[in-house]
Amino acid sequence: MLSDADVLKIRSHFPVFQSQIHLCSCTKGALSDNVENGLHEFMRLWHTHGIPWGIWMEKYEAIRKSFANFVGAKPEEIAVVYSTSHAISEIASSLKFDKRKKVVMGELDFPASGHIWLTQQLRGAQVTFLDSVNDSVPLESYERAIDEETAIVPLTHVSYKNGARSNIEGVVRAAHAKGAYVIVDGYQVCGTEPIDVHALDVDFYTSGTLKYLLGAPGLAFLYVRESLIEKLRPSVTGAFAQKVLFQDSLKNFEPALTARRYEMGTPAMPSIYGSAPGLDLLQEIGLANVAGHIKNLRDALARGLKALQIPLKTPLENPGPMLVVRSPNAEKLSAKFAETNIIASAKFDGLRISFHVYNTLDDVRAILAALEANMDMVVPERETAKA
Repeated sequence: MLSDADVLKIRSHFPVFQSQIHLCSCTKGALSDNVENGLHEFMRLWHTHGIPWGIWMEKYEAIRKSFANFVGAKPEEIAVVYSTSHAISEIASSLKFDKRKKVVMGELDFPASGHIWLTQQLRGAQVTFLDSVNDSVPLESYERAIDEETAIVPLTHVSYKNGARSNIEGVVRAAHAKGAYVIVDGYQVCGTEPIDVHALDVDFYTSGTLKYLLGAPGLAFLYVRESLIEKLRPSVTGAFAQKVLFQDSLKNFEPALTARRYEMGTPAMPSIYGSAPGLDLLQEIGLANVAGHIKNLRDALARGLKALQIPLKTPLENPGPMLVVRSPNAEKLSAKFAETNIIASAKFDGLRISFHVYNTLDDVRAILAALEANMDMVVPERETAKA
């Protein structure tokens, strides 16, 4: 468990806290001096090495191994990609939608995922969206919708809308019983708790470095179950998907025998150098320690919100690192708090308050005080009267 001194030492590596209270890791993780140094290292190497491919490839493979450790996978099961949209598109391009045409997904998934699967309608896919009930999509809805014609079930690990955690185990069980794949988007949780993709039994898992992995934009990862790597061949490809790199063959293409076959062209080396230190820092702290600290902050916020009778959109049975306050004035609240250097993210009718290892109980007290001072914007007048 992290002590207060441990957290303050970690926090000292994030200069933003000298002027702001950063409560929006759900949108972008705070920038550490470690990551800044990583970007400088990339530029230094660019200056001092005319052709730095050998050095770059070492870093490229090192970050693959680092993410594999994060999610309990083998390095051979990890593709280094540009974004989660790229990762999902690679998998979509490898499906045929002939005998199995259905794509079943909940309405709490990230919009880009929906866009990708809707685009597959051009190739014969049929997309079914499941409605949420009380801010989550019931397992029973998936069980009813998934059948022998279902090709894949895209699933969000934790929803960007309201912080609701999906029942991955239940959905995977229902999908696999009908012979369907499951791809999980872990962007809103990966980096805040231990994750084991083998234990979850998912077929594909993707996340990026922009948020809780504390890295630069332009980098993401795709886990592909080992037994599926050679079975599925994406039609979106590039030079780095080749079995043998740098062979300069125009007329010969042999896909890699590892998850690298799901990659495309030149890796985003600036993003790799600007993200590796974030992953290293989290590994050094320990994801179990990160999870425990976030739980303490989240529980303290939940207690404070309950005392103030402020409604939540996030189901509290098993939440992720973010709690979402229900408010019809979320955008105005976010803007007003920003004037006092409290940065939280508005989305639809919710103010998203997200924690990471660098946040403290003082941050929790600050956001609770700000909400209490603006109750007229948080709770509609009629609800205040009923309370």
